[in-house]
Parts: sequence; structure tokens; C-alpha cells
Amino acid sequence: MALDRRKMIVEAATKSFSLFGYKATTMDQVAKLANVGKGTIYTFFKNKEELFEEIISSLVKEMIAEAEFVIQPDLPFTENVHRALYRLLEFRSQHQLMIKLVQEEKEMGTLAVAEKLQHVENEIIEYLKGKIDAAITKGAIPAADSEITCFLLLKMYIALVSDWERNHEPLSSEQIAEVMKVFLLKGLV
Repeated sequence: MALDRRKMIVEAATKSFSLFGYKATTMDQVAKLANVGKGTIYTFFKNKEELFEEIISSLVKEMIAEAEFVIQPDLPFTENVHRALYRLLEFRSQHQLMIKLVQEEKEMGTLAVAEKLQHVENEIIEYLKGKIDAAITKGAIPAADSEITCFLLLKMYIALVSDWERNHEPLSSEQIAEVMKVFLLKGLV
């Protein structure tokens, strides 16, 4: 029963953060959406920040599971990296909570949201770093600073998927893959 209440609270808080953002969400709203007393929330979470952290941790796990789902062992490493990154950014652009948090950070600069979005980015980079390190160890790609490589991969994908579309026709998955191959694998020379 306690686990059900905890789950209801997390689901209600996720819904509230998705609809109203972090700053505008109150524990009263969460209690109302979860159909529990406000005091019940505090039996599971110290405060709104701890509840938010729980939700973001679950979100990161969900994102990594999505990336893992599209990886196919029979495909080349570069194709799998592309598939994983594309899926991560697709998730980010379609998940209601992520959309709201990115919007809140952009429009209001809410510090707690900026910190959690940075946490999500760091977790994605760490996930990619594991994949890059494994590929280097196997000799599938040349040795390089994997953390810098992952940072650049992620930022380039974000730029091609999000920033590019502001002033240009969206790129297809294949076009993005080709750009990534040219810049990261073949270089410009």
C-alpha cells in the first residue's frame, strides 16, 4: 500500500511538473493530483527538490533504456552511436516533462531546472562514454579523449536536430548520420 501511494505521488508530481513546470508546482497540487494528504508526501520525500530528483533519476533511466533499445550488435559502431543519440534527442523532444523543463529553463532561468537538465546531459555523456571506451578497447575506433568526444557528439546532435531547424528544413536521420560521419570519422581533409 505504501509503495502504491509513493508511486501515485511520483506520477502526480511528474504530471504537475509537466503541466506547470518546476517553479509553479506546489506540494499542495501534487497532493491533490495524487489524491493524498500533503503530509503523506512528506512521509516519502523531504521536500519538492527530493521529489524532483526522484523523477529526474527515473527519466534518465528511461532515456538510457530507449537508447539501449535501438542499439543492434550486428550494426557498425558508428551506426549504433547515431541510432542511440538520435533516439535520446527524439525522446527529449517528445517527452512532455523534458519539453516543459527546457522551456522553463529558457524562459525563466529556474536554477533547480538548469541543474537537473545539466544532470541529464551529464548522465547521457557518461552513458556514451561507456560506449566510446568499449569501442576504443575493441579497436573499433581510434583512441581519443572519450569524455570530450561524447560531449562533442551530444552537442553536435543537439545543434543538428534542434538548432538547425530554427532556420532550415529539418534534416533526416540519414543526413544527420552522414554529417556525423564526415566530421567525426573522416574529418574535413
